[in-house]
Amino acid sequence: MQARFESRSARISSKDFAARLISLFASVLFLVAVLVNPAMAADDAPANDAPIATADVAPTDVLIRKRIQGIFDEIEGLEPVFVTVRSGVVTLRGRVTETYLAEHAAQLAARVEGVVEVNNKIETVTEVTKRLAPVVERLRNRFAQVVNYVPLVIVSLVVFLITTAFGWWIAARDFPWSKIAPNAFLAELLRQVIRLSFLAAGILLALDILGATALLSTILGAAGIIGLAIGFAVRDTVENYIASILLSIRQPFRPMDYVDIDGTEGSVLGLTSRATILMDADGNHIRIPNSTVFKATILNYDRNPERRFTFEIELGLTGALDAALATGLNAIRSLEFVLGTPAPDAWIKDIDGSSVTLWFGGWVNQSQTSYQKARSEAIRHVKTALEKAGFAMPQPGYLVTLQDESGTGTRSKPGARKRTVKPPVAVLSEDESMDTSVDREAAKTLVNERARLSESDLLDDHAPQEIN
Repeated sequence: MQARFESRSARISSKDFAARLISLFASVLFLVAVLVNPAMAADDAPANDAPIATADVAPTDVLIRKRIQGIFDEIEGLEPVFVTVRSGVVTLRGRVTETYLAEHAAQLAARVEGVVEVNNKIETVTEVTKRLAPVVERLRNRFAQVVNYVPLVIVSLVVFLITTAFGWWIAARDFPWSKIAPNAFLAELLRQVIRLSFLAAGILLALDILGATALLSTILGAAGIIGLAIGFAVRDTVENYIASILLSIRQPFRPMDYVDIDGTEGSVLGLTSRATILMDADGNHIRIPNSTVFKATILNYDRNPERRFTFEIELGLTGALDAALATGLNAIRSLEFVLGTPAPDAWIKDIDGSSVTLWFGGWVNQSQTSYQKARSEAIRHVKTALEKAGFAMPQPGYLVTLQDESGTGTRSKPGARKRTVKPPVAVLSEDESMDTSVDREAAKTLVNERARLSESDLLDDHAPQEIN
C-alpha cells in the first residue's frame, strides 16, 4: 500500500506543475463568476453522521478494514491512505495534500459499524508542488464550469436589461401618471417608483435564471441594514422630502403670496423639494426647510385681498376724547383708498397720568393699495387733523440739574436760551395724499425671481388648496 502511495505521488512532474501554475493565474480572472452559483463554491458534501454497515452479520476487523479502504479508494485525495484494524481500533496512515482530508478520513472511519476508536496518523504533504496540485485542479474544474455557465449568464443579463428597459419606457409615458398625480412632483415620484420596481423585478428574474435566488435574502438583509444606517444619517433630508410631498398636495399658499411663517415675512417665490423660498421687502431670499414650514403657523396676508391697518396715537389729557375719536375717524374716512365696508373704527385703548392712547383702524384692498403706504398716510392725516382741531400731543418733561464748582446742584434758569429746530418744509398740503398704489416695480422683481425657480417649483396656481 505504501508503494502505491509513492507511485501516485510521483506522477506530478515539474513540467506538469508549471502548466498547472499557469492555469492558476488564468483561472483567477473568472473566480467572481463562481459567486453567482452557490453550487460551484461548495467543495464538501453535507455531513452525514449515520453509521456505515459492513454486512448483515457482526463486523470483523477484516470486514471493517476492507469497508474503510474501499471508501477511501473512491474519494479523491484519500487514495494514498491505508487502513489497519485490530480489535475494532482503526489506524490510518499515509500522506494527504490538505489537512481537511485527514480530518474527513477520520470522520468516515468513525462512522463504520464496529469501529471502537480511530487513531489518525495521517500526515500532511509539505512539498509546494504537491500542495498546489489539488488547488490547480480545482481551479481548472471551476474554470470549466464558468465557461459552461457563460451562456446562462448572458441570458440572465438580457432578461434583466429587457425588464429594466420596459420599466423605464412605462415610466416615461405621460399617461396615466400625469392624470393620477395632482402635480408634476408626485407624477415624477410615481415614475421613480415604477422604475425601481422594474429594476428589482429584473434582478430577481436574473437571479432565478442563474439559480442564485438564495443570494437575494442576503442582499435584502444587507440592504436593510445599510438603509437603516442611511435613514438615521439623512433623517432631516428625508423629513424635508416627505414634507415637500405633503406641501405640494396641500398647497397652503400660492406663488407671490405675502406670508408670515413663524415670524419670518416675505413673498413666496417657490417651493422646492427641500425648502420654501421667500423674498422679503428688502429683496433678500429666505430659505426655510419644508419640515419647518409644514409644522409652522402660517399667516397668509394675500388669501383675503381686504386687510386692516391699525395704529395708535397718544394725546394729552386736555380736550374731549369723543371729539378726538370722531376727528380721527373722519380723517380716515376721507382717504380714497380706505374701504367703506368694512368701516373704519376707533376707540380709547389706554390712559395714564400724562396721556391717553387712541386706537385707529381702517381697511384697504391689497390688490390695488400698498398696505404700508396706506397705513403711513392714515397716520399722517389723523395726526394733522387732531392738531388742527386743537388736540395737543403729550410733551415729555425733563428735569435738568447743573453742577457748580462747589458740587451743589442748581436748577436751570427760566430765561435760559433754548435751541429751536425749524420744522421741515411741507411737501404735501393737508388735503393731499401720497401715492398709495401697489409698487409695480417690486411686483416685477418678484415675477423675475420666480421665473428663475419655475423648473424646480412644486407650487401650481391651478392646484386645489387646503381652504378655498
